[in-house]
Amino acid sequence: MAKFASKLMMVCLLICVGIFGAVAEDELASEAEARAKLLFSELRCVVCQNQSIRDSDADVAKDLRIIVREQITAGKTDREIRTFLVDRYGEFILLKPVFAWHTFILWAAPFLLIILAGALIFRAGRKQSDVVESKLSDEEEKELARLLER
Repeated sequence: MAKFASKLMMVCLLICVGIFGAVAEDELASEAEARAKLLFSELRCVVCQNQSIRDSDADVAKDLRIIVREQITAGKTDREIRTFLVDRYGEFILLKPVFAWHTFILWAAPFLLIILAGALIFRAGRKQSDVVESKLSDEEEKELARLLER
């Protein structure tokens, strides 16, 4: 009975190792893997949202890494891979948004805010310099002199 139990445990252990071994991602040759890792750092995890697929442990990120590696193996260029993923997931997948007419406000907003703040500061400074000093009438000057003598 002990022999059977040990063999059964060995079979279970081999099955577990096989299952967990299948989850690991296959890496490519060094040059292709370096290219893949660069692409990983440019693509956003759609679950984590503020992490690249390189840094994310989400299942979707793992799937995206596999897709990128498959595309590299198929001989696709980086641009073609990005286009494929944008077509599939939308521009949100790119960590650095593209410069286009529909993202113009995103790129221009910081500069527009700086210009607006400068204009407001200039206007406020000008208002203060526009304050005109009013002169006192003769009667007011005599009253002021009389009060100061006391």
